[in-house]
Amino acid sequence: MTINDTPEEWEIRATETPFTGVKTSVRTDEVVMPDGSVVHRDYQVHPGSVGVLALDEEDRVLLIRQYRHPVRQKLWEVPAGLLDVPGENPLAAAQRELYEEAHVKAEDWRVLTDVYTTPGGCDESVRLFLARGLSAAEGDRFAAEHEEIDLEYARVPVAELVRGVLAGELHNNCLVVGVLSLVAARTGDGLDALRPADAPWPARPFEA
Repeated sequence: MTINDTPEEWEIRATETPFTGVKTSVRTDEVVMPDGSVVHRDYQVHPGSVGVLALDEEDRVLLIRQYRHPVRQKLWEVPAGLLDVPGENPLAAAQRELYEEAHVKAEDWRVLTDVYTTPGGCDESVRLFLARGLSAAEGDRFAAEHEEIDLEYARVPVAELVRGVLAGELHNNCLVVGVLSLVAARTGDGLDALRPADAPWPARPFEA
């Protein structure tokens, strides 16, 4: 038996968008269940995101610490951001985020993993990249605004991050999934066996 997720779409009798925000919206669908009943399903419509697990030569991960208002916490995270333009190339977006948030560039890029963050209530899909061969980016730093004005930075050993994740001290989705995926890849076929940076992404098709 092959274990893999498969596309499927149940009949939608009606749909409406009761809320539209700056980047996301909320949609209500009337969905036909297998027994013929019709139920309402509310969910956030999201453009998708990219995240970057940037690994340096000392086996440390580049992290930023940022205030997240919905959870009222400052979280340690990997550089990440929205796919602001429909069809945007996720690698280009990830490279942009690494530059803007950390003023860093990387020579080697691979797909670490793809995840749906909260598929029961949001259609957000995130592509996490592994970036290696890090160096300082050229030019001026990106002008920060809003929460990003207060960013903190650190480079933390992988082993310490694994400990923090399992101890319940680190909670950001991309950080948790990225670090544990990195460890899993190492114990499997190795990091060089990861998918290429331009691997297809059915959840968010993109232009090459």
